[in-house]
Amino acid sequence: MVLSEELFDLKKALHNYDSHYNPAITIVVAQKRHQTRLFVENRNDGGSTGNVPPGTVVDTDIIHPRDFDFYLCSHYGGLGTSKPTHYYVLWDENGFSSDELQKLIYDMCFTFARCTKPVSLVPPVYYADLVAYRGRMFQEVVMDTQYRGASSSTASFNQSFYNLHSDLENVMFFV
Repeated sequence: MVLSEELFDLKKALHNYDSHYNPAITIVVAQKRHQTRLFVENRNDGGSTGNVPPGTVVDTDIIHPRDFDFYLCSHYGGLGTSKPTHYYVLWDENGFSSDELQKLIYDMCFTFARCTKPVSLVPPVYYADLVAYRGRMFQEVVMDTQYRGASSSTASFNQSFYNLHSDLENVMFFV
């Protein structure tokens, strides 16, 4: 679905914006909801917590034999086992090598605005989640207001509720 619909829609939107703008696109899916855990071979290798150190990449043995995927544990784990993020490359027009993409994603994990240490998931995904959460909150307020103030037949969509103040339009206010 991502390749058949979303990639097509993205390219169409870019073309509609500027027909001469044709950037190379790489689509990577990040998955946190899985049961894979990484362990150090020797407990002393993981420091005081026994977890794998930040920056640990597994790109052999437990991944798909032919596809471009890997596990990255980019964060400092507490006690117990660190849960890596599974990254799966669906589309790559940039021609990233495994090492280049793994390093890029790991380096990006240091750029999350709310944290001074690397986070477990690449920040654009965190930011998308924060925006979606904020959008759900806006939608709940609208639905609650419509429910209390009008019947479903007279309730209408009010775009002005979703418009941002001009001071917030180009900043990451949701962080």
